[in-house]
Amino acid sequence: MDTLSILKKIEKKKVLVIGDLILDCFIWGRVKRISPEAPVPVVEVEEETFALGGAANVANNIVALGGHATVLGVVGKDRSAEKMDEIMKQKGIEFLTIEGRRPTTVKTRVIAHSQQVVRFDQEATKKISSATLKGLISYVADEVKEHDAVVISDYCKGVVSTGLMKAVLKAAGRNKLVAVDPKTAHYGLYKGASIITPNLMEASAGSGINIEDKKTLIRAGRRLLEKLGLKAVLLTRGEDGMSLFQKGKVTHIPTVARKVFDVTGAGDTVVGTFAMAYAAGASMEEAAVLANHAAGIVVGQVGTATATPVAMRQSLRGWTPDIVEESI
Repeated sequence: MDTLSILKKIEKKKVLVIGDLILDCFIWGRVKRISPEAPVPVVEVEEETFALGGAANVANNIVALGGHATVLGVVGKDRSAEKMDEIMKQKGIEFLTIEGRRPTTVKTRVIAHSQQVVRFDQEATKKISSATLKGLISYVADEVKEHDAVVISDYCKGVVSTGLMKAVLKAAGRNKLVAVDPKTAHYGLYKGASIITPNLMEASAGSGINIEDKKTLIRAGRRLLEKLGLKAVLLTRGEDGMSLFQKGKVTHIPTVARKVFDVTGAGDTVVGTFAMAYAAGASMEEAAVLANHAAGIVVGQVGTATATPVAMRQSLRGWTPDIVEESI
């Protein structure tokens, strides 16, 4: 498995990312005392930073690895949307914005001493309007043709729907990868996609099988494959790595993360890296290995992070594959 050569090939691959756009706000500070008003810490704010989240972070990961990303989603007419647009332009991400009468989704995390104290969200989760959906779909056919792969980043904020998925799958046809970072409430929408990348909780809920051990893990992965008519399921298992399910077999890939500080955005990293690698000619197994290394890099950092080609090469060098494949 020559993953280093694949890493070079993913540069300049074009990925269309469709889904829920999120602006991540981080308030950094220190805690020296407890509030006299309530038993809560008082955070002395030192800095406020912003990062791309949701579908925008998938694109961010793709660009960080040398690829090209176009984002199709919905934001409001507000300062948060302006900030997101500013960051995307700085990173060279093409941003096809469809503006709706809804606030831009913002997740604000207060962090003190490298630990998250609290998070608060500003969002609207109802479905986008029919007019906004029509606008999104009008872009889909042309944009899918211009890209090497498609990622659906679903955070259940109103963008991903039956109509949108039908348009994407029709435009992609049988030969273009459509990878989905799923949410449990929308599993029925993903039928016919190429691959989904659920975590353990999402896989348990989507399959209806409580994953407690290897036996139930395999049952859940196999059921998702069959239920949704997928080519593969890449099930992320935290400290236990990943399991890639394909027809008749499962490949277990151990984690490469040495330390886990923050899992924020790790799912975005996985789906983005996998899509790029597969579009560059990697096998499903090779793409999963690269996604695993990328995830191992980002969870070792605080906040919404990305993996770079340099960090990926360092992670891959000297790595001995400890992959187990078995029939299911």
